[in-house]
Amino acid sequence: MKPGPVVFTRVGALRGARLAVGLLPAMVPFALVVGVVADSKGLSFLETVLMSALVFAGTSQIVALELWREPAPVLGATLAALVINLRLAPMGAALSPWLDRLRGVRLWGTLATLVDNTFAVCIADQRQGGRDAALLLGMGLTMWAGWTTMTGVGHAAAGLIRLPPGHPVFFAGIATILALMVPIWRGRGDAVPWLVAGIAAALAHFAGLGPPWPVLAGALCGAAAGAWRDGRR
Repeated sequence: MKPGPVVFTRVGALRGARLAVGLLPAMVPFALVVGVVADSKGLSFLETVLMSALVFAGTSQIVALELWREPAPVLGATLAALVINLRLAPMGAALSPWLDRLRGVRLWGTLATLVDNTFAVCIADQRQGGRDAALLLGMGLTMWAGWTTMTGVGHAAAGLIRLPPGHPVFFAGIATILALMVPIWRGRGDAVPWLVAGIAAALAHFAGLGPPWPVLAGALCGAAAGAWRDGRR
C-alpha cells in the first residue's frame, strides 16, 4: 500500500514541540558555553542573542568565536561556518519527501530551523511512514527558542560559569549526537559510510588540520561512500 500524501498540520507541529522539549536539557550546557565564550570574546548581550537567533548553529558559532580576534576576521569566520554547515545540504535532500511538498513560509521556516537533532528525529519518523511535515518545523522552532534563550543566559551569567577545560558538562553535546544516531541506523549497510566518515575526520584531525576541516572531510567522504553504496544497490 502506498503511503498517504504529505500533510502539514497543527497537531504535527505541537507533537514536534513536545519532542523537542525532551531534547532541550541536553542542549542547555552547550548553549551556556557558547554564551560564556561570546562574553569572553567581547560580544555584548544583544550581539550574542542576535548571533544565536540568526545563525542558530552551535558548532559553527563556537568555531567562529574561537577564530574571533581584533580586527574581526569576518571572511575567515564566514568560511568556517559555511564549511561546517555544508552538512545540512544532504540532510535537506534526505528530507525531500517532506520538503518538496512545502512552499513559502512553511518551507523556508523549516529549512531555517533545521539542525542535527531535529533531522535525526524527523528522518526516523519519515522512515517509519510519518507524513506530517509540520513535525520538523515544530521541533525546529522550539529548539531555536531554547537555544537563543540559553545562550543569552550563558552570556548574562558568564561571571558565574567558569568551567575548567575537560569538565563533564562539555561532553553533553557529543553524548546527545551519539544518542540521536541510534534511530538513524538502518543496519550493517550503513556501516561503510559511517566508518569512512569517522576515519576521514580522524585523519584530518591528526594531520593537524583544525576546525572546520575534520568535519568537512568526514561529511564529504561519508557522503561519497553512501552514494557509492546506493549506486551499487
